[in-house]
Amino acid sequence: MGQCWRAWREDNDDPVPIGKFQLLAGKFRETIVSMALVGAIIGAAAGGWINDAYGRKKATLLADVVFAVGSVVMAAAPNPYVIILGRFLVGLGVGIASVTAPVYIAEASPSEVRGGLVSTNVLMITGGQFLSYLVNLAFTEVPGTWRWMVGVAGIPAVIQFCIMLCLPESPRWLFMKDDKAKAIVILSKIYEIERLEDEIDNLSAAADEERQKRKDVKISDVFKSKEIRLAFFAGAGLQAFQQFTGINTVMYYSPTIVQMAGFSSNQLALLLSLIVAAMNAAGTVLGIYLIDHFGRKKLALSSLAGVIASLVLLAGAFFGKSSGSSNVLFGWIAVLGLALYIAFFSPGMGPVPWTVNSEIYPQQYRGICGGMSATVNWISNLIVAQSFLSIADAIGTSWTFLILAGIAVLAVVFVIVFVPETMGLTFFEVEQIWRERAWGSSYNTESLLERGDDK
Repeated sequence: MGQCWRAWREDNDDPVPIGKFQLLAGKFRETIVSMALVGAIIGAAAGGWINDAYGRKKATLLADVVFAVGSVVMAAAPNPYVIILGRFLVGLGVGIASVTAPVYIAEASPSEVRGGLVSTNVLMITGGQFLSYLVNLAFTEVPGTWRWMVGVAGIPAVIQFCIMLCLPESPRWLFMKDDKAKAIVILSKIYEIERLEDEIDNLSAAADEERQKRKDVKISDVFKSKEIRLAFFAGAGLQAFQQFTGINTVMYYSPTIVQMAGFSSNQLALLLSLIVAAMNAAGTVLGIYLIDHFGRKKLALSSLAGVIASLVLLAGAFFGKSSGSSNVLFGWIAVLGLALYIAFFSPGMGPVPWTVNSEIYPQQYRGICGGMSATVNWISNLIVAQSFLSIADAIGTSWTFLILAGIAVLAVVFVIVFVPETMGLTFFEVEQIWRERAWGSSYNTESLLERGDDK
């Protein structure tokens, strides 16, 4: 958003005087960035209901429409207040899509490629961030720079809307709504005839189980069972630490951070940020491989170790810059710190929290606990985005990065103490881990579902 603020001041059609604009820029920059997260929290909370009531396809179409409208509102905004509204609408679309996309991918994919397709969802997000920086770089010298930057964001939503019109509804959702005839037609396009009957039988059984699960499990049940409390604490804690170690601060504000480091050119700041975004996407590809070969816990710990070192390096660079030195070396050290941060974070703390949260809950609790932990992620994201620049202004950028490094140290302790290794384990074996942690190693036979009165 930093480029947009500077470009706005150069827009001859802008009715806001430069002096007043500078005041508004300082006042609203964090709010504009964070408003999308507020919308995403609300969109994600409503997305589950929309998916269940109207289907995955309609939920995706709705997300596309809301996102595209938000982009148009921002591009046409006459003042920062309207941009805030546009960002909120964009956030609503993102929130709905964040709930819908992985569910639709999983439910409409052949089983033998389902895991790989779902895993690429994170890659598409980081790849999209890279493309957004590339597009922004292309528009840095175009009149009305910031309006083009935010306006073209609606084009992918329009393209996806058109494509989704040609795609089928999730067969699993159709089974849940007792529209089996239409579901079977869709399944026949996905599977060969020799597999079709087995898939229909499996989907019927899964739909019956899902209906029973929705009748039996409530949010309050998560906190009644000691085993589930421990699992949710581990899963939600990972999601919170993913954000509080600063990843989205780096992604949202990387052009601003680069300019804080002394690179005043908008084009250079965007180019360096583009490199950071490219490393984020490449690191995600590496993480997809490592997570099933190196282990979730080891990958998270090694990732956090690199994050701590990178944040300390960033802090040192800004300490040197704030001492009054004009040495450009400190600016390049800051850029190196950003690059190393992404290189360590993206393969580990990027995918690990989402993967662990998909594994550590029993089947009956997987949906509700996964949704709750995702909400923790969005709320933590909002807190960090809303506070980063204010804290940096109050205590200095260098001290802000040291605080993030301290949080990363706490994250290391948290992972060592509370997060189990789940690589290669069955869901039953994971449940046994939580039983033993809750009641001791001698605890054995009782099922989680049979202990409804655990305190």
